[in-house]
Amino acid sequence: MRTKEQSDAAVVAAARAGDQRALAELLEEYLPLVYNVVGRALDGHADVDDVVQETMLRAVTGLAGLADPERFRSWLVAIALNQVRQRWREGRAGARAGQLEEAVEVADPGADFAELTVLRLGLSGQRREAVEATRWLERDEREVLSLWWLEAAGKLTRAELAAACELAPKHAAVRVQRVKSRLDTARGVVRALRASPRCPELSALVKPWHGTPSALWRKRLARHIGQCPRCGFAAADLVPAEGLLVGMALVPLPAGLAAYALGQLASGTSAAAATAAASKTAGGKLAQLLAQTTAKPVVAVAAAGGLAVAATALYVQAGPGSAPNPGRPPSAAASSAPVVPEASAAATTGEVGEAVSRPPSRRPKSSRSASASAVPRSLYGTVVDEADAAPAATARPGPLPKRPEGRAITGSGSYEQPGPGRYVMVNNAQYVTLTGQGYVRVRWGLVPAERSGRLRMPSWTGLSGRLFHVASGGGRRMDDQIPGATDRPHTGMGSAATGFDTLPAGAQQMWQNEYYYLDGSVTLHLNEDWADYNLAVSAVDRAGILQDILQPPGDAAIRYGLVRDTGTDAAPVPQYVTRSRSADPFTVPLRGDLR
Repeated sequence: MRTKEQSDAAVVAAARAGDQRALAELLEEYLPLVYNVVGRALDGHADVDDVVQETMLRAVTGLAGLADPERFRSWLVAIALNQVRQRWREGRAGARAGQLEEAVEVADPGADFAELTVLRLGLSGQRREAVEATRWLERDEREVLSLWWLEAAGKLTRAELAAACELAPKHAAVRVQRVKSRLDTARGVVRALRASPRCPELSALVKPWHGTPSALWRKRLARHIGQCPRCGFAAADLVPAEGLLVGMALVPLPAGLAAYALGQLASGTSAAAATAAASKTAGGKLAQLLAQTTAKPVVAVAAAGGLAVAATALYVQAGPGSAPNPGRPPSAAASSAPVVPEASAAATTGEVGEAVSRPPSRRPKSSRSASASAVPRSLYGTVVDEADAAPAATARPGPLPKRPEGRAITGSGSYEQPGPGRYVMVNNAQYVTLTGQGYVRVRWGLVPAERSGRLRMPSWTGLSGRLFHVASGGGRRMDDQIPGATDRPHTGMGSAATGFDTLPAGAQQMWQNEYYYLDGSVTLHLNEDWADYNLAVSAVDRAGILQDILQPPGDAAIRYGLVRDTGTDAAPVPQYVTRSRSADPFTVPLRGDLR
């Protein structure tokens, strides 16, 4: 089977030989990619369209000089970056010449690329926050971000990213890691600023702020967030950015740049006729260039290669103020669905979710019917978590059984509440009583730098119904070495400089995120004593668990997650759990009694 690079190389070779249809095919396929690179690097500056057109013009005129056709994509992206840098150089030269009106021109508010991304892809939740966080990066950071964003979305390879930046792979990896770190910092800033109610100290800090995101204010606000438990835990449940970007569609082209493709899709007219329309809106060199290509039949865009163009057509027809078209191809519309589609992935790999074709004997039983299963009722509560070894970092999790999610999880008690449905416990004796039917995430936040020592573990009391420990995730166990840390050992449990947190005998090593399934009511207590730790509790659906535990090892994750659920009453229950309402949660025994 031919690879994408080999297929592109054949088209490039044909275009170099004078095949105008092949040239038009290249322009059609790669125009959205170039638009996304330039748009994000320039942050939606008014010159984005001109830079895109100039990039494509230079690519066509320089095609004959491309030594290796299989490197077309990285070569094209490198041209785009050079044009972006040229645009910034011209801006600085204009400022030196006194052309202040033109030189200080900022991004067109109507073309802000972050806003365009949110609107055109219909983003919400953490995907929207990640896009909004890009506004807080500096110009050179946005250049690298524009390429890594496409790499994470599956549109570029790391080798192509390095080649486009003219860097060795090792140096490219360092640049990418630095940008990802600053993006994560910016995501925390976005989350803290949007918290309702906002932290009073943060509100006081931003009073002199003019409201425009900048690297300077990112650093100032990040310092506060790093020292403020309230703001820090507002951003405690951020999903690794790679997991948010996998499979994300390209931002559709604006009408002017899209007119050529739209003309073909809508009426099958010639390239010249299509670009005549483009010249009225875009009015650039690209329209003139496209007019030189010969007529080309309508492209069948049902295949994967045409999805980006199809999305453009649907967007233009719907209009920028319309809701996402229900006929939009799945890859062109963002959603909060899991990164890996459950049914298709399970059917092909057997590792994710429950495939439709699974035999009935392997389907998980609901928590209500489990008592009638082959597992004796008396065993419930005797199968508890025990100290276990970490799986191999590359060991993918097993299937996650489906359990009913009929009643929304609600909470009450004593806690900080940075947002709806989120309960953060930072002090001893705080607790949350959870009621409903569905999945719950408990995210650990150890603070050995503040106070390290023996951990007094949290406890579950007053269980009415059923409670299972179904999965562990967050990309790491808390005893994993922190990436980039120079002193070893340096884990989530502490370091030589800060001291280490230790577990009581027999306790299972917690992961960053621990997932539970509740059908009934239970109270989770923070029993902080010697060592300082915090717990962020929130309801989550099964799709969210899959998205977390399937994040592969990389810069943001150390290991895949772990599925513990069996789908029956044989699934483990949390440690430190009891059906009684203990007057002192500290006294809940290591192995809880559920009888």
